[in-house]
Amino acid sequence: MTESKRPHKSATDWDEQYRSGDLPWDTQRPSAELVRTLDQGFVQQGRAIELGCGTGTNAIYLAQRGFRVTALDLSPVAIDRARQRAQTAGVRVDFFAIDVTTPPEAEPFDFVFDRGCYHCVRRENLVGYQSAVERLTHAGSRFLLLAGNPNEEHADHGPPRVHEEEIRAEFAPLFDVQWIRPFRFEDPDGSPGPLAWSVGMIRRDA
Repeated sequence: MTESKRPHKSATDWDEQYRSGDLPWDTQRPSAELVRTLDQGFVQQGRAIELGCGTGTNAIYLAQRGFRVTALDLSPVAIDRARQRAQTAGVRVDFFAIDVTTPPEAEPFDFVFDRGCYHCVRRENLVGYQSAVERLTHAGSRFLLLAGNPNEEHADHGPPRVHEEEIRAEFAPLFDVQWIRPFRFEDPDGSPGPLAWSVGMIRRDA
């Protein structure tokens, strides 16, 4: 069964997957596309939020880069591990075990990062995801979205895939797309993984 056809997963389901160690997305290294985007100056230090943070690798990296970071994930097991890792790294990240469609009350953030959360959540609650992103951002907020790309030949596994036209349509009400370019997620062993989209966006004035 392909990832795109799997049924909706609850927090308990995600907890069990984290306990099992079946985590093809969890490389324990910051996303190379996140590193690239920060190095290119797309966003400056400020308040950042990660949607679907898993065990906290990217959230911790953002904190190490000087951001004030909040990070959300549905799995309490993942969040417990993320908190332990942040403590070991000596950085502060405000982690919440919560559905990203119902984020905690907070002032809007300057930067939103999503590596693989949107392409899962949109299948069950796109409107909730869009509403949450609207509440979490302000005019000028930057958004780096990494999502599965359907333009992969002979692929029978990997993350859910989203067409470019769907991404543009689903974010057009709030964001101006600065780029949408293909790249590859990294596998845990460091080798190139599934084809993906990197999407850089800026929220427009209301």
